Amino acid sequence: MKKMNLKNPVLLTIAAAIWGFAFAAQSTAMDYIGPFTLNCIRNIIGAAVLVPVIFVMGRYEKNHGEDGGKEKTLEDKRLLLTGGLCCGLFLFVATNLQQLGIKYTTVGKAGFITAVYIVLVPVAGLFFKKKCGLTVWISVGLALVGFYFLTMIGESSFSKGDIYVLFCALVFTGHILCVDYFSPKVNCVKLSCLQFLVCGILSGVIMLCRESLVPTNILMAWAPILYTGVLSCGVAYTFQILGQKNYNPSVAALIMSLESVFSVLGGWLIKHETLSGSEAAGCVLIFAGIILSQIPKEWYHGKKREHRS
Repeated sequence: MKKMNLKNPVLLTIAAAIWGFAFAAQSTAMDYIGPFTLNCIRNIIGAAVLVPVIFVMGRYEKNHGEDGGKEKTLEDKRLLLTGGLCCGLFLFVATNLQQLGIKYTTVGKAGFITAVYIVLVPVAGLFFKKKCGLTVWISVGLALVGFYFLTMIGESSFSKGDIYVLFCALVFTGHILCVDYFSPKVNCVKLSCLQFLVCGILSGVIMLCRESLVPTNILMAWAPILYTGVLSCGVAYTFQILGQKNYNPSVAALIMSLESVFSVLGGWLIKHETLSGSEAAGCVLIFAGIILSQIPKEWYHGKKREHRS
């Protein structure tokens, strides 16, 4: 029997935790600066954080004679550049739509609507001949019901912010599938660094056209900017790329949807907020979906064979 792969789900879970706890930081930063300003600065910081990591990794691979660099030929470098541009473009559109949506809708509704990508990823994957087992679909169903109990109780009407976040979920679906395509073919850390650079530059262009750049406001938001730049971008999105490498994108999306659960847990731990009965039930259902999605197929086949014998 094959051993259960823990590296990928662990990296993706850590990424989801960082994103979840970063939700409060993003909201706080928006009190001082605009969404495009925040995404410009945080993504440039995220790219800068990874530059020394790439340098150290390159020196290590050179000293140990490892063939770690996959960008030696011109074709490989073009593939890395293409991947960085594509992932960065998806990231630029998705993160800015999410930031705009947060301005006009509640945190609960934004969390639920963003989580729609856990359904869209396996559906979109069917067009690329990526089949999903029954357990994945059951897991997705459990997660969706969990998100409803966690965030949608008492909410009904659709607002302008909800529409922004819905389109954000659609674009995040493209980002996950884009990462799934490029991550096995190129250096993951370099790919992550390039996508931040692209996202930061594009956000900066819109920032200069639509928002006022006030240095004092940026300084007042230094703490949430550093958190979202270093951890949310530099660490979490890199863990996403490493975690998605050679991993089922539908299961990866399901794990990353834990972001909303961790945002609730962050409110409980940091702000001493309590969970209602429906919110607690939502967390249980989502974790059940995650656990079910991680059970290897061999376990089912093995049990069936034992039952037949």
